[in-house]
Amino acid sequence: MTTLDRRTMLATGALAFAGAATRSAPAAADTAAKPIFAIDTITIPIAGEQGVFPVRRIYCIGRNYAAHAIERGSDPTREPPFFFQKPTDAIQNVAIGSVADHPYPSLTKNYHHEVELVAALKSGGTNIPADKALDHVYGYALGLDMTRRDLQNGMAAEKKPWEIGKSFDHAAVIGPIHPASKTGHFDKGAISLAVNGTIRQNSDVSKMIWSVAEQIAKLSEAFELKAGDIIYSGTPENVGPVVKGDVLLAKLDGLPDLSIKIV
Repeated sequence: MTTLDRRTMLATGALAFAGAATRSAPAAADTAAKPIFAIDTITIPIAGEQGVFPVRRIYCIGRNYAAHAIERGSDPTREPPFFFQKPTDAIQNVAIGSVADHPYPSLTKNYHHEVELVAALKSGGTNIPADKALDHVYGYALGLDMTRRDLQNGMAAEKKPWEIGKSFDHAAVIGPIHPASKTGHFDKGAISLAVNGTIRQNSDVSKMIWSVAEQIAKLSEAFELKAGDIIYSGTPENVGPVVKGDVLLAKLDGLPDLSIKIV
């Protein structure tokens, strides 16, 4: 073999090797990490609109009406607020004008209703001033913070986290969100809940210890709030048990009624 033939063969082999390497190299898109399964995005319908509100986090404030604080054995004075969270997929959407079936949860024999105003955020941040907080509110809804009271009380008595009493499937019942541009902001308004036609909870949003604006401001000191966060703003006094077959009707001036049947 001549030197020229040897050089030609080597050059041809090198090109062939390079071509093979190029063909076998994975495309950049193929190396991107991909979820191994899909998870549903949790959303809440927006009244009168095609779009839906995607939920990022659910915050709840505890004992935000003085009379409820007293019935829960707490000091009703204006002590610093405390918050807890529910999992996003605890949301149970209830359509306007419907009576939605609500499953009685496992593990409890003392299942309680708590009617609440819910604020939905379109933006957020940290250390938000109270006088700017309502600028971040997209809208409002009527909600029920359902509670396995015996589990909550049992864990509290043992000084353990009482998440199991508040965070479970269907624990965050909610109606459609109504844009604040249409409803205005809620600093007052009658709020009530009836069971089988008998009024149990009956108060006014103006009796909240911490307003929605103050709740947003306080929360933003501990967390970076973002679009998609919703805040259950506390329940009035006379929370109580429900059993299978009970029909709950929640009302708040300025928003449509919300109703569920315990099944």
